[in-house]
Amino acid sequence: MRRGGHRATARVVRTNATRVGLCRFKHGSRGVFVIGKWVQSFRAWAAAIAAIALISLATVAGGTRGATASSLAARASSTNRGIGSLAAPASSSAIGASRVASGTAAVAHRIAAGAGAARDRSEQATSGNYTGITVQASEQIFAVMCALDAAGFGADTSTLAEMPYRLKLREDLLKMQGPATTALRQFYKQHAFSSRAETLSRYITFSLVVGPPPSFPFLYDRDLLPPDVLTITDFEPVLANFFREANLAERWQEVEPEYERAQSLYAGPVRHIVLNTNGYLREVLSASNGRSFTVYVEPLVGSLTNFRIYGSTYSVVVGTSNPLPLADIQHAYLHFLLDPLPQKYAQKVEEKRSLLKIAAQAPQLPADYQGDFIAFVDECLIRAVQLRLQNLPAQQLEAALKEADDSGFILVRPLMDQLKVFEKAGPAMQYYFPDLISGIDEAAIEKRFQHYTFAAAQTAPASEHGLELGTTTTGAAAAETPDELLDEGERAIAMREPAKAKAAFNKVLAAKPNSIRAVYGLAIASVLDRDADTAKKLFEKVVVLSQPGETAQNTAPSDPTMLAWAHVYLGRIFDLEEDRTSAITEYQAALTVVGAPESARAAAQQGVKSAYQPVSPAQAKPQ
Repeated sequence: MRRGGHRATARVVRTNATRVGLCRFKHGSRGVFVIGKWVQSFRAWAAAIAAIALISLATVAGGTRGATASSLAARASSTNRGIGSLAAPASSSAIGASRVASGTAAVAHRIAAGAGAARDRSEQATSGNYTGITVQASEQIFAVMCALDAAGFGADTSTLAEMPYRLKLREDLLKMQGPATTALRQFYKQHAFSSRAETLSRYITFSLVVGPPPSFPFLYDRDLLPPDVLTITDFEPVLANFFREANLAERWQEVEPEYERAQSLYAGPVRHIVLNTNGYLREVLSASNGRSFTVYVEPLVGSLTNFRIYGSTYSVVVGTSNPLPLADIQHAYLHFLLDPLPQKYAQKVEEKRSLLKIAAQAPQLPADYQGDFIAFVDECLIRAVQLRLQNLPAQQLEAALKEADDSGFILVRPLMDQLKVFEKAGPAMQYYFPDLISGIDEAAIEKRFQHYTFAAAQTAPASEHGLELGTTTTGAAAAETPDELLDEGERAIAMREPAKAKAAFNKVLAAKPNSIRAVYGLAIASVLDRDADTAKKLFEKVVVLSQPGETAQNTAPSDPTMLAWAHVYLGRIFDLEEDRTSAITEYQAALTVVGAPESARAAAQQGVKSAYQPVSPAQAKPQ
């Protein structure tokens, strides 16, 4: 598997956006919730719940050749996203200090100027001053948070003291009545999740993959939507109807000045992060290659920071709680700058792959890295650079390095040493990176860790991007109830861990053999294991269990979304098996499901019209 905006492969569920489902999170004074490796790069972007898109005909027929997919080239073209990239210096020589200073100063000026001026983006782009780095608000996120307010979500209102219009709007939303509001509250109740962080994460992800109001159209084909959004795709019309009923277009105009003041809290700090980071790495940004880094300010997310990467679009959604999550933003920005390098020099990086065997022995090392050395090196480098930028006292630095060693990030320390060499005379990091990797002494690392005792797994493992996001299901915190096990299974699917997902779903089925949600989840886990035959049987079981005669045996009422998509997936499997007659029968069955979401109906209608052809990430384009 490869990282960065240029990579691919069909690990069906991680895509620089697709881990099916949820992710790691940690509760604390400043919690962070991210969608697994989305925070690193949209890997094998092929929807995992819609992972049928990546099952090749050979795989369906029982062969071993899996389909591959190039990394997602498509990017969201929402009005809330910018376009920018790493600039490529004219030569491989070191970038002069004056050039770096002038380049980063220009970027800083644009951040300051654009902090409350998303509306000026097109003007900036036309003038050539736009770099793709912005601090702004999003009307989509605003609308989603308003909907959550009205539905009863426990938003963090502690920061609204200086936002009287937004506070008044929240009070009005809680009192609202009307058909659209009733439908919204019913939808929210039917799609309840196990924690506040988990709920917020899904809806934030939704807000980042839809277009502007009033219709909030999805920017991508359903097969390429982030997997956790797939559980709430029906929210699109619910939100659109509520937006109109609550007159949110007018209310947004009232509260926008308050949002602009909130954005101003971040303009200076983000400018400082960009200046320091670009200067340290000796990089200059320009508006090329379509890369963007956006900090979205939404006060009601409180202390929960959400970081997403969709192809070349990097998004961080932050609140205004004190202290501001600046370390999180810096880490995300380092991903923006450094993610392309390990992929660009993948051959050089792979020369050190033997070191991953040592790191994989650490119980706390996230599963993402245990088989992905490119991602592992990227994360270690980002952590090392962040430590150098923090300029910690010797004792604190050693404690941070030991923590990295204990959790399995064994290259942070040696990369720190190589960065000291880079600081003295190296060219821009994009050119120096191969030397940085060559300087890693494999023999010394192997010797150092020959008898090393890594930290036990009882504590939460570190997250993919240096923020303590990990959670574990070991010990007393392990899921026990069926609902918790179902959530655990979906979370495992999101983390591309089909074995864990199967274990969770099978526990549910041992107690409740006809749980449609568990059978459906098990079908998806089978897809991740590339076991098409089992997936097919399980999707068929979902259909059988959803029949009226089976309802009394079920643990929950039939879900029209799962039923409709089970038919669609079966149709796609039959298409891949070249059984067109059976495929059309399944698509037509999906169209007869009462209450089926429009997305499923559209997919079924397309399936009736023409045989299913998997969409490769390289071909994907925003709708």
